Amino acid sequence: MSPQSVKLVFFHYFLVVCVFYNPTDSGAVKLTSENIDMTLASNELVLINFYADWCRFSNILQPIFDEAAEKVQAAFPEPGKVVMGKVDCDRESAVASRFHISKYPTLKVLRNGQPTKREYRGARTVEAFTEFIKKQLEDPIREFQNIKDLEQLDSKKRIVVGYFDRRDMPEYNTFRRVATNLKEDCQFHVGFGEVVQALHPPGHPIIVFRPDVAVSNENDETYTGDLRNFDELNVWVQEKCVPLVREITFENAEELTEEGLPFLILFYAPDDIDSIKDFKAIVQMDLISEKQNVNFLTADGKRFAHPLHHLGKTQADLPLIAIDSFRHMYLFPNFKDIYVPGKLRQFLNDLYSGKLHREFHYGPEKDTVVEAIASDDSKKPTTPPESTFKNLGPSKNRYTLLRDEL
Repeated sequence: MSPQSVKLVFFHYFLVVCVFYNPTDSGAVKLTSENIDMTLASNELVLINFYADWCRFSNILQPIFDEAAEKVQAAFPEPGKVVMGKVDCDRESAVASRFHISKYPTLKVLRNGQPTKREYRGARTVEAFTEFIKKQLEDPIREFQNIKDLEQLDSKKRIVVGYFDRRDMPEYNTFRRVATNLKEDCQFHVGFGEVVQALHPPGHPIIVFRPDVAVSNENDETYTGDLRNFDELNVWVQEKCVPLVREITFENAEELTEEGLPFLILFYAPDDIDSIKDFKAIVQMDLISEKQNVNFLTADGKRFAHPLHHLGKTQADLPLIAIDSFRHMYLFPNFKDIYVPGKLRQFLNDLYSGKLHREFHYGPEKDTVVEAIASDDSKKPTTPPESTFKNLGPSKNRYTLLRDEL
């Protein structure tokens, strides 16, 4: 073999190593400050176990995570597809700090080099990890074969629709990457060729956002930026798909609680779309400036019957609004008062000022917004129950918590 051929072979080998970097073939990949950036940049999906050797929960998880990594590697051997990695946070403190690790073990999910909002919080078994990876690698975009199919989409979901000439367009690759990042926040659909040729000019694909009916009566909105610019499209879709008011479920309650912000929650009956729509509209119009101070949430009153019980309410009392401060729960006296300008904001202000808590100890203050429900109770101290949602936060029986407030 000539020297030139040897150089060519070496170049191709070096290119493969750099583009699809996975520095180990057994167990989870040991990630350090030297190799983490290349690993993240060259793999579609990376699941990282941030651990500490002295943490017993980390030690319990480690062999399970390593075995799962081997099974995932066997199931998805294609370079650049998926890596399960691990970071020793004592040795790699800079990496741990970069990812804001506050408990051990923490399992972070990264797609296309970017951390997702949600950590892995599922079961810690080999089977659960492998099934999670399989679901994460499923195509996030559903293709429709008839334009009438779009009329059958779930109107309660936020939806992004793409209209393309064909699948091999660079614009579609950008769309697919964005959909991979945000598939838990929106549904993504696409049509190709003759199916959608009447809906966009030839050679000019279009991406459209369709809001859910519980937000407003807004029309579909078309993206007007560069369809080849991943960052620009990703920001636009994220702004549309990540709502100001989120739905709390038992699946995401831990991550919402971990954000540490009080909850302003609408408890609704499962078939009550109007109350959800009105609550979201009022929050958007009057309370958007408070989004850094409070989490605005909706909760299915049937699924979350336990908090209702602690508030002294049942499903027959829905809809109703409450604040969970992670110390106590405070009930907004009359749901219909949300339509009175300033009432819901005053309820929040009374939380911030400590007024709600003072009333807990000393009874309603004169001219308070949160009046006693019955007049003959007006001189008695209020008795808001203790927080119930704080119990859905990170468990001391599952993590070594590094922050006192957790």
